[in-house]
Amino acid sequence: MDTSTQKTTYSHRAPTGSTMRAVEYDHYGDASTLHMAERPVPRRLPGQLLIEVVASSVNPIDYRFRRGDLKGIVPFGFPRVPGYDVAGFVVETDSGSGFAVGDRVMAFLDHTRGGALADYAVCAVASAAKIPDSMPMDEAAAIPLAGSTALQSLRNHGKIKPGQTVLINGASGGVGMFAVQLAKAYGCHVDAVASAKNREFCMSLGADHFYDYEQDDFTKSRERWDIIFDVAGKAHYLAARAVLKEGGHFVSTEPNIEGMLVTILTWPLSKSGQVMLAVPAGDDLRELIRLYELGALRVTIDSQFRFEEAADAHRRVETGVEHGKVVLINSQTI
Repeated sequence: MDTSTQKTTYSHRAPTGSTMRAVEYDHYGDASTLHMAERPVPRRLPGQLLIEVVASSVNPIDYRFRRGDLKGIVPFGFPRVPGYDVAGFVVETDSGSGFAVGDRVMAFLDHTRGGALADYAVCAVASAAKIPDSMPMDEAAAIPLAGSTALQSLRNHGKIKPGQTVLINGASGGVGMFAVQLAKAYGCHVDAVASAKNREFCMSLGADHFYDYEQDDFTKSRERWDIIFDVAGKAHYLAARAVLKEGGHFVSTEPNIEGMLVTILTWPLSKSGQVMLAVPAGDDLRELIRLYELGALRVTIDSQFRFEEAADAHRRVETGVEHGKVVLINSQTI
């Protein structure tokens, strides 16, 4: 494991054969099911990019799929290559796509089953964005899914507006760190909820006030919020509703039956509750990149692993990351 920021210079390489290296698992189970294997290089279709993957990152959805927690949602067969975040180089594209071979890009893979932890990945042109030379590949790999989740939760579902009050429950994690910064960038007062050891980190992101969840129950606070974003997936709509302002929005990332029912039953109410699932959108990636270049969005990396250490990376996220993202580097591209 390497906790330093990746400074290596990369150059793109097109596939030289019909197979590539990939991390895969061929049954549900713990992190030990992840292993390196030879897989066919994915075939690019019209309207898609073929990307050489330099780096990716681990999100909770990755280990939940691997464990079988969500097998009712994604019942496809095996083997599976995990991962949705890609940073790398375009190696194949259509003319007129807006991309060229050699472009540095980030992508949020639009394939339900993932596919990022491989030498090459494909995605729709509309799911990728060019990244500036100033953005390191490891930081780019940390942004797509977590950043899109934070942005879409606050903007699309929370209907965020300048001057509002926003509470982020789980503010120190991968999605939470982006959510705090985005809410501040859009001119809101932000309260952060996390463990006491992450207070300084949350405040450094721009939070105006901090709640230690072990000491303070925000649902019993006298404060009222326009948006409560439950990144941690541990709050409940009925409890949070009491501290929502009229017209407020409760947004959760926890895809369970209870959450789905809340979404259906509360949409006509003045205080709505919604479970969200981020969707790939190149325009959202470009908005995140814009804020990064302005200095309004910074990326904190908890740790780095090589693709060959994917099991350790999954364990790191499963057992709890103090703050930031866990990034995986493809050693073949160094």
